[in-house]
Amino acid sequence: MEQVYVWAAVGAIVAGFVQGLSGFAFGMVAMSFWVWTLEPRLAAALTVFGALTGQIIAALSVRRGFDWKLLAPFVLGGLAGVPLGVAVLPHLSIHWFKLLLGTLLVIWCPCMLLAGKLPRWNAGGRLGDAMAGMVGGVMGGIGGMTGAVPTLWCTLRGFDKDAQRAVIQNFNLSMLLVTMGTYLATGIVTRDMLPFFAIVAPAMLVPTLLGAKLYVRLSEARFRQMVLLLLTTSGMALMASALPHFLGAKTLDPG
Repeated sequence: MEQVYVWAAVGAIVAGFVQGLSGFAFGMVAMSFWVWTLEPRLAAALTVFGALTGQIIAALSVRRGFDWKLLAPFVLGGLAGVPLGVAVLPHLSIHWFKLLLGTLLVIWCPCMLLAGKLPRWNAGGRLGDAMAGMVGGVMGGIGGMTGAVPTLWCTLRGFDKDAQRAVIQNFNLSMLLVTMGTYLATGIVTRDMLPFFAIVAPAMLVPTLLGAKLYVRLSEARFRQMVLLLLTTSGMALMASALPHFLGAKTLDPG
């Protein structure tokens, strides 16, 4: 098997476990592997496909209810954001985008982690939920990274473990379905990508189920710590994939 197929499988295994455990972050984790070895267009399509597959598996294995009143602002904002992300992608410096987002996560999330028990962030309300959803939708259109900003917002808002999981899981599933449909309609997904899809789906199946099984054993405090640590790690991965561009190194990038 060619090395590129091995890296596709390894990225799917690690990212599938993380997504099963947290309900998000497939794209950021997988891209930290794939950005170095896969052609940019392929990496973006695989990220959306893998994240969508993981969300379907998680939705079937970790059911945490469906509160449309709570979820609606996120989804409506996200639906506005996905086509915007797809539209601006050709004109966007993906290197700057990843560097700035990664820096924000690396600075902000550890501060929250070290701050102990924070009061709920009540400012913004449903409008803030919709704006967080829109940013997630834009990031989904750019490359399947729908979950980071809405997850950070839910943490700031003080959602409990199961409420946050329900919002992020259903939001990601909705946004990724729309993004994959857009990718198919615009020809981003091509026939020669199908062998990679056939590798990613089975490679991530068991790790995603294992991550989902571990999730149900986590306490509220441990879940919050785990989410913030994953967001910090995702930020580091984004920065690591962007920095070579600014340092003059040659690397593949999903933009």
